[in-house]
Amino acid sequence: MHVLLIHQVFVRPEDSGGTRHYEFARHLVRHGHTVTVLAGTRSYLTGQRLDSARRQVIEPGLEIVRCTVLGGGRQGAAWRTVGFLSFTLSSLWRGLWVPKVDLIWGTSPPLFQGWSAWALSRIKRTPWLLEVRDLWPEFAIEIGALRNPTLIAMSRWLERFLYRWAPCIVVNSPGFTPHVERAGADPAKVVSVPNGVDTESFDAAPPDDEFRLAHGLLHKFIALYAGALGMANDLWQVLHAAETLRQDPGIVFVLLGDGAEKSALMDYAQAHQLSNVLFLPPVAKSGIPSLLAQIDCGLATLKPLSLFTTTYPNKVFDYMAAGKPVVLAIDGVIRELVDAAGAGVYVVPGDGEALGRAVLRLQADPEAAQAMGRRGYQFVRSKYDRQQLAAQMQDLLESLERR
Repeated sequence: MHVLLIHQVFVRPEDSGGTRHYEFARHLVRHGHTVTVLAGTRSYLTGQRLDSARRQVIEPGLEIVRCTVLGGGRQGAAWRTVGFLSFTLSSLWRGLWVPKVDLIWGTSPPLFQGWSAWALSRIKRTPWLLEVRDLWPEFAIEIGALRNPTLIAMSRWLERFLYRWAPCIVVNSPGFTPHVERAGADPAKVVSVPNGVDTESFDAAPPDDEFRLAHGLLHKFIALYAGALGMANDLWQVLHAAETLRQDPGIVFVLLGDGAEKSALMDYAQAHQLSNVLFLPPVAKSGIPSLLAQIDCGLATLKPLSLFTTTYPNKVFDYMAAGKPVVLAIDGVIRELVDAAGAGVYVVPGDGEALGRAVLRLQADPEAAQAMGRRGYQFVRSKYDRQQLAAQMQDLLESLERR
């Protein structure tokens, strides 16, 4: 089976971000299938142009075809929309020339590329599926990134259209299912293949202090946030936590990543002399396991908005796979998962003082913190290992192709 995957922000191990689709694609190739990925020309985190060839063979059977994305990730909502639309058209054009496709796999966000998948399926007369990785456009509306009434109306119409006509809709969090069904999807078409983690890559992480030595953190308790530093992520809560613990020389907060809010966050930390906060650039996904092996706890935050209670953030699974306790400032389905695993501490989203107290509690009781980490590792290894989920996705794709 030849699968055509349309994914504007497809992430390879040498890139920053989640590698769910890379790992799924490699699993398919190892089981005799071929995967062609239509991906964008700009970075997921920074919006900067990628230094990548127009066509790249990752391994026999897995190829990336780059499709033009105009604009940049930090040029405002209007330019981001231009970027989404340009990829929609360029991926449609590129997809026309990919031969002998048996199944088309579209992802959202951005929702517009779901239209590319639908259009190509009609032209090529092949089955297709839509994967929902975020509730777009509702997330963008709720955080204020999408405000234009015309664009909102168009996006909601497209969302209903795609949910109606997609033969199968895959959600990567069970919290998305009620919204998808309310927006017009037939419940019988909605399938959950949740986020997870490649636990094998974390098992192989070397136990050294390279990261600590490089940044002068050898005897510090490191509370690390790894990921996007954007509007939705509410890293102000982390800075407020750092303010409450500024007198404790043993704790440092590390914000690893990039995004639209990074400059403002750095300015605030400098203006308030937060010497216990360290900003670092994003690292390749392949470097995350060894880095997380050297920290003491992982931080996961989102703004206190109702829609964010539906998410399964990648970083939480990474922290758990690394055997680290999670300080979780996100309510909803991910809180239920962490609680079920006994893998961390929940704090109210937006409450910096509570987040600071949670970090202090873990520092004060290392045995309890390590026990949380061990439970989290065992939980994701048994229930959310990426290879198990890839096999589930393979079964689904093969059943669609046979219809």
